[in-house]
Amino acid sequence: MAASQRFTGKAALITGAGHGIGRAVAERFALEGARVIVNDVNADRAAEVARAIGGEAFAADVSSKSQVDAMFDRAGAVDILVNNAGNIYAVRHFLDGDEAWWDHVLGVNLKGAFLCSHRAAQSMARRRSGVIINMSSGGATKAHRGNVAYDASKGGIEAMTRAMALDLAPYGVRVNAIVPGLIRTYEIPDDVAVERGKVVPLGWLGSPEEVAGPTVFLATDDARYITGTCLVVDGGVLVQQRSTPVDTFPLSRFPQL
Repeated sequence: MAASQRFTGKAALITGAGHGIGRAVAERFALEGARVIVNDVNADRAAEVARAIGGEAFAADVSSKSQVDAMFDRAGAVDILVNNAGNIYAVRHFLDGDEAWWDHVLGVNLKGAFLCSHRAAQSMARRRSGVIINMSSGGATKAHRGNVAYDASKGGIEAMTRAMALDLAPYGVRVNAIVPGLIRTYEIPDDVAVERGKVVPLGWLGSPEEVAGPTVFLATDDARYITGTCLVVDGGVLVQQRSTPVDTFPLSRFPQL
């Protein structure tokens, strides 16, 4: 892909950019000329990605206000914030849930997006310019079994996106969300990927790069009249009316009472 340099002179902070979608987004912004700030809770992962793209690494747990403040104090003003960090490995049946599980998932996925957005928006509002992009999920509007906390956090992300867009629009700051579908963010056998891809109308599992493109688009001037929206990037999964044969939390895993 040819570099367009659309973000030369701009700073983009991507949370959870040590792997998967976050890394692909960081790579795309770097390709297009941005100064990229790579955040991840894992310092080694952040450093590796930063080295690969010529960016800056900032290890921080986004659910911690003190760590978020320290990251922004070091990073300085950012023009683009992508709230990608999220806990996607907290699958647990509702009956097996507890307060610690709930607090951890909501802390990273929802509180983390709030803390980072609040810090970024202070500077953006003063400069009358900036873009915040939140990462949602189909779970915001459709339910996943065994993902009550995760789905609640993503429903909150979409509500927060709309409300933030209204509050920040008079200051020239746009806020939108990306809704990824079935994305192949980790190593799975090709035959499994093909089978899972059959539930996607376009016929395949998405790649992190196929999410990165639309994410970067929302930060461009081509999207300057778009705010408060949730852009679905899922190959058509959410528009279909059929049951999925791929269930990561089948009935066989439900508690036996």
